[in-house]
Amino acid sequence: MNLKTSVSSWMKDLFGVVLLVFFLLLFFNIERFKEGTFPISDVMLNVNTIFLGIVIEAVPFILLGVFVSALIQIYVSEDALQRYLPKNAYMALLPAAVLGAIFPICECAIIPVVRRLIKKGMPLHVGVVFLVAAPILNPVVAASTFYAFRTDLTVLYARMGLAFVLAIIIGAIMYLLFKNRDQLKWTKEELTGRVMIPIQTTKKPNRVKQTLYHAADEFFLMGKYLIAGAFIAALFQTLLDRNVLLTIGSNEWSSTGVMMAFAFILSLCSEADAFVAASFGNTFTTGSIIAFLVYGPMLDLKNTIMLFAFFRAKFVISFMLVVTAVVFISVLSLQLFVL
Repeated sequence: MNLKTSVSSWMKDLFGVVLLVFFLLLFFNIERFKEGTFPISDVMLNVNTIFLGIVIEAVPFILLGVFVSALIQIYVSEDALQRYLPKNAYMALLPAAVLGAIFPICECAIIPVVRRLIKKGMPLHVGVVFLVAAPILNPVVAASTFYAFRTDLTVLYARMGLAFVLAIIIGAIMYLLFKNRDQLKWTKEELTGRVMIPIQTTKKPNRVKQTLYHAADEFFLMGKYLIAGAFIAALFQTLLDRNVLLTIGSNEWSSTGVMMAFAFILSLCSEADAFVAASFGNTFTTGSIIAFLVYGPMLDLKNTIMLFAFFRAKFVISFMLVVTAVVFISVLSLQLFVL
């Protein structure tokens, strides 16, 4: 790693640590700031509260994701992935969506898992299906959506059904755009084989230690982008005039776009977003609520930061455009012909 890259990486780490420490100090001394000992505006205090809320909500799931990623790195071989995945590119889409329905991984944790699976040999488009399907289709999200909308199960059925179908459609479109060309960003060590090729030794490696090492490395790698994304999301939530959006959202056509924008900016965990969506029930249409619940777990602000960090920009921009267009058109069609 050259000096420029090393300094850049060090500066990113330092920024994340300083930002987190600052907001933690602000949080634990909030009464002192309110009393005027160290005057800070209400806007800054609100940013602090939202920022810490997003980070505290996301960290447990990031930990889950990096441990799953580490287990995949240590225990799942490239040969196993190739053996169990269908050879036909389009036939592989359905099993990927089904796999997403099994694993209780929210969007806070899915990126490190998908990144590791692609590095292990999973085709890009299959990884995309898993990326957008798992945060919505998993059992925990289904249960929370049922509880939040138990008086109107239309929202639950539409969310799960749309997520399953759209995940396959999005995966197919991304395959047409990129085939199986590599879209990951690789470090210099990975490109030269220093990370990917194990050291030959007569002593059997301790897999538990290896798992912990990879999990810790992945956590600190992901953590700095989570902090940056949470900070930007907190700024948006604080400074954005929601009354303007609510006025725009009263129209059936524009409400879908407004709720998708809300989902992107709020960056909620998919296992808790149904309760927030339910609070909009008296203001927005059922279709726009469904758009909020489908779009947010597939694409939000904090995850966009992570995607740009670990995937090539062209792929991320294409992914964002495809997900946005597919969800918007599908929800409008649902409102016009079904709801």
